[in-house]
Amino acid sequence: MRRCDPTVSLQQVEETYPQYVADSLNKTPRGGSSNRRGTSRGAENADPAVQEALNRVYKEILSRAPEHDIDPTMARVERVLELLGDPHRAYRTVHITGTNGKSSTARMVERLVREHGLRTGRFTSPHLTSVTERIAIDGEPLTQEQFVEVFEDVAPYIGVADRESQEQGGPRLSFFEVLTVMAYAAFADAPVDVAIVEVGMGGRWDSTNAVDGEVAIITPVAMDHERWLGSTLDEIATEKAGIIKDGAVAVIAEQPDAALEPILARAQEVNAHLIREGVDLEVADRRIAVGGQLIDLRTPAGVYTEIFLPLHGAHQARNALLALAATEALMSGGRALGAEIVEAAFGDVDAPGRLEVVRTSPTVVVDVAHNPAGAEALVDALEESFNLQHIVAVVAVMADKDSEGLLSVLEPTVEEIVVTRNSSERSADPEELAEVAREVFGEERVHVASRLDEALQIAADLAEANDRHGSGVGTGVLVTGSVVTVADARILVGRG
Repeated sequence: MRRCDPTVSLQQVEETYPQYVADSLNKTPRGGSSNRRGTSRGAENADPAVQEALNRVYKEILSRAPEHDIDPTMARVERVLELLGDPHRAYRTVHITGTNGKSSTARMVERLVREHGLRTGRFTSPHLTSVTERIAIDGEPLTQEQFVEVFEDVAPYIGVADRESQEQGGPRLSFFEVLTVMAYAAFADAPVDVAIVEVGMGGRWDSTNAVDGEVAIITPVAMDHERWLGSTLDEIATEKAGIIKDGAVAVIAEQPDAALEPILARAQEVNAHLIREGVDLEVADRRIAVGGQLIDLRTPAGVYTEIFLPLHGAHQARNALLALAATEALMSGGRALGAEIVEAAFGDVDAPGRLEVVRTSPTVVVDVAHNPAGAEALVDALEESFNLQHIVAVVAVMADKDSEGLLSVLEPTVEEIVVTRNSSERSADPEELAEVAREVFGEERVHVASRLDEALQIAADLAEANDRHGSGVGTGVLVTGSVVTVADARILVGRG
């Protein structure tokens, strides 16, 4: 690689690396997700040596502060990027924040940009099955070998920044900060033309915010992560608006007034060009279609009609609208894109874990909704696109989430609920979650399972018991509450 900091000698880096790795591997893993979920992608076909190397690397990353343990600063990531020669400045960037819909929107932008013949990098979080999914080149996750190579490439420089931070009384880089550095380095080495980057949490101090996004997207802002972002929509939106940079284009979803005000203030402060849903953008029409929906989208450049989107729900149509406007701003300076490009890109979009059918007879649908706003979008899309009269929900949530709010949104649509836990150490205790569920659903409609596999079996049995015709039509199981819950369920049904 052609990245270095002239103030740090190669000898210093080489002397730091061996002990740094040795020390890290002796620490107890406590990072962003479980080992089972983290390194399983393609494990059955992987070279044992490569799998062992990936396990070693993932164990080291997991030994760091996890994604939910936040130290709000970009200083450590910026230091490593400086040591690496600022790889994040080697390509154009679309930066995406918001409360829900970030990953789906990122996938749509990436696919639109790639349809123009440009090379793309995509950084999203969290992952469903393997940590390698978070960093994608040209729409494909890094292979296990590539992931290991990128880590080994940047690890010595991370070691220098770790030592400098600890000497000043600070922590090592966190789990998410290491992955951010890896993504930016991998994109520069590919090299990519455009990086599409999803914020981890918030925006202003998120480690991804080292980039100067040429285009910023803010999806709908709602209450979430209050411990770190603030207890009001105004405070949360202020943090998220921090990704809007000087002179950038800011594509803004329709927002509550309390969230919109700080976003508009930030845009004015940095002289950003605003493109707003409800003012400059709208989903002009949408119709249910087999396997998704047909949508008409209006942007400042014109109206795109009869576009097939193989995703369900009004929220995905709105995500597509934001992605289209952002790509217009990036690729053509705001002019309309070719109809064939838009049709091909949107027709090829996927969003694993978002209203995804993972099994039939009974129908099993998984969705990563983890807060009340996400649950509202889920329920609307479920009622619109799935002919299910009897739904049994399997729900496992993180202990710090608004479980009562989420369950209250699900209750009118769900006949029965099985509460359980997922593989994360942060998962809420099933018995405690059951107490909340009984307050919402009543005693008779709530079931408890200590493990997700048991919960899935109970739910399937309940659904089949209400299948009066034995056809599997009209009954189904909904698995939701967390990305980890969905990831675990996908593995259990063979979709991991």
